[in-house]
Amino acid sequence: MSLNDFLKAPSRAQAALTPALEAKYQTLCARLKEASEEFGQDITFANSLGAEDMLITGCLAEQSLAIPLFVLDTGRLPEPTLNLLAEVQKRWPQLDLQVFYPAPEALQAWVKQEGINAFYRSIELRKSCCALRKLEPLQRALAGKQAWITGLRRAQSITREQLALREWDAAQQLTKINPLFDWEEDEVWQVLRTRHWPYNILHDQGYPSLGCAPCTRAIEPGADPRSGRWWWEQAEQRECGLHPARPTQVTP
Repeated sequence: MSLNDFLKAPSRAQAALTPALEAKYQTLCARLKEASEEFGQDITFANSLGAEDMLITGCLAEQSLAIPLFVLDTGRLPEPTLNLLAEVQKRWPQLDLQVFYPAPEALQAWVKQEGINAFYRSIELRKSCCALRKLEPLQRALAGKQAWITGLRRAQSITREQLALREWDAAQQLTKINPLFDWEEDEVWQVLRTRHWPYNILHDQGYPSLGCAPCTRAIEPGADPRSGRWWWEQAEQRECGLHPARPTQVTP
């Protein structure tokens, strides 16, 4: 079932979870609890405010798991994404949520030299923009940590087909944990709808994958979920550097 089909079926979305999906959700909770027990405060969760990350956020709050989380505000996020961030902060004030921003002087210098929308001109400029707005703040968010949690799934794109539950992130020198690696999109939405957890309204407008406003657009039903991200580039290039295509796998 596609995202668009699922969103057109509110009666199904509000029904109780099937026993199989409830069991899968409990496995997700167990994975997060295990990560919390293993790493304590030396683990953090990178929340992009997409559907997958809202599922993990809701689970952390529901299970009272003391895993800190962070959001990268790139300075170019769509207004609905910022509105969701405010809603998360209001609904779950018990969560240890931090927001990281780009270094202002470095970003200002880049924009002055290259232009505000230089990322459209070349892959190199796009990646340098991502480096300033995402990668450098990510390094600050991960400083002092031993592991981080993501909402990545295998089915999201061809660059993530080999995703594992636990991987070694060579770029960050940390363990990366992907507790939703084996989930399907409609399973994510069934839990969100059943739990009545907030999500980004852009998903209702054809945005399965969310990022900066100028680099993200709605897609047609049935299209690759990541095809709306950096759509002017080849599919195998559509990553910002936060998640390398083939990190080294760690034995679970």
